[in-house]
Amino acid sequence: MHRRLAAVGIIVLAMVGFGILKATRPAPPPVEVRERIWRVAAQPVQPVSARPTLTLYGRIEAPDRVRAAAPVSARVLEVRVRDGEPVAAGTVLVRLDPRDLQPRLALARADLERELIRQRADRLAIEQERTLLALAEAKVARFERLKDKGFSAESAWDQAREELARARLTLAQREQAIREHPARLAQLQAKLAEAERDAERGEIRAAFDARIGAVQVAAGDQVQAGAALLTLYPADALFLRARVPAIYAEELRGALAAGETLGATAEFGGSLLPARLERIAGEADARGVEVLLRLDEAAAVPVGAFVNAVLERPLVHGVLSLPWAALHGGERIYQVRDGRLVGVRVHRVGERRDGEQVRALVRAEGLVPEAPVMITHLPNALDGLAVEVVEGSAEMRVAP
Repeated sequence: MHRRLAAVGIIVLAMVGFGILKATRPAPPPVEVRERIWRVAAQPVQPVSARPTLTLYGRIEAPDRVRAAAPVSARVLEVRVRDGEPVAAGTVLVRLDPRDLQPRLALARADLERELIRQRADRLAIEQERTLLALAEAKVARFERLKDKGFSAESAWDQAREELARARLTLAQREQAIREHPARLAQLQAKLAEAERDAERGEIRAAFDARIGAVQVAAGDQVQAGAALLTLYPADALFLRARVPAIYAEELRGALAAGETLGATAEFGGSLLPARLERIAGEADARGVEVLLRLDEAAAVPVGAFVNAVLERPLVHGVLSLPWAALHGGERIYQVRDGRLVGVRVHRVGERRDGEQVRALVRAEGLVPEAPVMITHLPNALDGLAVEVVEGSAEMRVAP
């Protein structure tokens, strides 16, 4: 019993001691609530006039590319150019074996000469046939008088009439042949002209200053009529064919109709090539509308190369040029007013690419001119958020 009372007493003393210690402890300092302030970058903005740009990807084409073909079946005697080689107008590109071309020319000349001889012979023969017809008519008349007087047999009269019919038929055929002479002569003259043209084309020449695209034959090859020998194109008439979203087609077409020049810059092999919008296709599909950009300095760009270009759209006024990080949700920016964020809704007009830098062009209403716009992208940005404008990226600190 004494041990139990001692244990209870110890517990009671411990509780009393704990209560005394708790009651006499020092009071903790009051908790001070501090507001978080975000450090952000900002810049002043002013409405400007700018040209939005479109980034295009397309292929180099030569609409005026010429496909040089063999005029007749012949053997290639000589090829004087190679792929990609520049040539001047009148330069001989390929020579065909003249032994395959001259026989056709000689045959056409012989056919024409034979027709001229036939024409002269027909004109001489028709006079003789008219004389024979007159004699046959006189013979029939004479036999008819003798038959009426009973001095001639019926068979002799029939034979005379047969000779008269044969003479008339021969004369009619000769007259028909003479009437057909001009048509046959024109046909043979056309064949001769074609043969002479093909003989001249035995030397394939460049019709203009050009660049060779692809040579498809070699010396000694036997080619058929119409077979491609090589391709060439004017080096100063190269185009970039690309697609733009259909929503921009009417805007670009209207600018071209108004005579506005829309410039572009194409990039190939680290070089920048000036270009301009030439025309817009009349058809569209789900991928957009095709446009053709004429390259002004494209002598070193091969046809078929894939390049990218930056096309300028028509000029717009009263827009803000901001880095993309300034946009929140794609339709809101924030101004810093009295150390706090104030959201402003914007309408995206496009983007402007200057070299490697791309900036958004937007229109906004309700901007305070003297208040800078935050250009740091804050995922938790909202109206009234406390910020401090500093240089560099956003960071958070606690106000003292």
